[in-house]
Amino acid sequence: MTAAEHAIDRYWARSPLMATLLYAVLVALLIFTTWSAVANIVERREAVRAASDLLAQLEGRRPSTSPSGQPIGPIPDGSPFLEGETVTVAGAALLQRVTMAVGRAGGSVQSSQVDVQGTQSKAGFVSLVVSCEIDQAALQQLLYDLEAGMPFLFIDQLVAQAPVPTTASESGRMRVLLGVTGQWQGAAQ
Repeated sequence: MTAAEHAIDRYWARSPLMATLLYAVLVALLIFTTWSAVANIVERREAVRAASDLLAQLEGRRPSTSPSGQPIGPIPDGSPFLEGETVTVAGAALLQRVTMAVGRAGGSVQSSQVDVQGTQSKAGFVSLVVSCEIDQAALQQLLYDLEAGMPFLFIDQLVAQAPVPTTASESGRMRVLLGVTGQWQGAAQ
């Protein structure tokens, strides 16, 4: 051992508190460095996962989600016509389909009126007028859900009233009046 090494050993031997403190600082520095590296890796994995989800949505492999977190996408395959033994049952099926679509988009139905005796009902069509409240961002998703799924539905009327916030912190929801029509299967046979 050299004289300098011998002097260092004697210093640390005389000051075990300093040696313990230096050791604790080095261990804390090592733990902080390890934690920082792991946090960085987790953050990058989350960014990659989010980018992969976005790519899958853009490529059409996975349906997008509504504000309520439920998937919005293609409705399962089925008949292009409204199902039901009678035109009244077909009207109820139309109402159920539209109500479910509004719910998936995060909206709420305020009122509805099914028209099975109107001018189009003779041609086998059932019409529905629905008044609902929905967020502005979810309106496009609702319209896509209604027109892209089964049974085939057609938007005849769309009246949207801009939200009127009552307080500064409240964004408000749009009031939407939708006229939806679908063809009844019983009339097509």
